[in-house]
This record gives sequence, structure tokens and C-alpha cells, in this order.
Amino acid sequence: MEPPRPQPTTKPKSLTGVPPRLVVTSRRTRVLAFRADRWAAKKAAAQAALAVAEWDYPLLDEHDFLRAVHGLVDTAVAAGGKRVSVHLADQDNKILVMVLNHQAGEQEVVGAVPAEVAVLRTIDACGAHTDHDGHAWWALLDAQPRPKKRLA
Repeated sequence: MEPPRPQPTTKPKSLTGVPPRLVVTSRRTRVLAFRADRWAAKKAAAQAALAVAEWDYPLLDEHDFLRAVHGLVDTAVAAGGKRVSVHLADQDNKILVMVLNHQAGEQEVVGAVPAEVAVLRTIDACGAHTDHDGHAWWALLDAQPRPKKRLA
């Protein structure tokens, strides 16, 4: 019989010693970074629209897309931090918009996605979370939404 093995007193680190980062593969992506100031949301929405325009989604509701990016960036700026980043990705006629505020260290629980984003017609899903890199807010938009129903 052998004595019990010693248990580590700290949590094990990843194999590389660096916390895992967001990894998106096999799809188009774009990352945009901005200083967290009152103009960030307007700049981010404009640059994100230009980036997504290259992906050729003619049925994408540009108004919803701009409002989603603007609302998520505004929320990230209000939560604090010196910079925000906008991460865009697409797959199967959906566009993911994720905004991080990169405020590391002791953090409060992240606030919810703003109501004006969550109620947009082309939003399929949205959410928020906190991890090692700060707060993150995200929305998944349908890039080929069904036509609006006409009332008879």
C-alpha cells in the first residue's frame, strides 16, 4: 500500500501557461479595436458595417446590424475599461457580433444585453458573460431574415 499522493494547492494551469483565448475557425472573421470613449459606438458600427459588406449578405437588415453593434459597444464602454474590441464572424447566413471591454481583474457580474438590442427583429440570440479577458456582450443576427408578414 502506498501513501496518498499530494494534492496541488492551486488550480492547474493550461498546458501553455496562458489562459485560452477565443478561437474561431473555418469562417470569415474580423476584429476591430477602439478606445473606450463616447465616440466608440458610432465608429464601431460604421467600421463593422463596412467589414460585413465585404461578406456579401444582400438581405442583411443593415439598420438592425448597426443598432446591434452600437448598443453592444455603448454597453461595453459604460461598463468601464480603456478599450473595447468588436469581434465579427459569420456562418450559415448568421453573423455573430461580440464586444469585449477587456477590463481584467476583480469585476462585478456583467450586465445584460441592452433591451434595444435584444428586441431587434433579426436577432436570433444574444447574451453576456464575464471571463479572464473582461466582460463580453454578443448578438447573433440572421443575415437572411424572412420577409415581414403583411397583415390582411
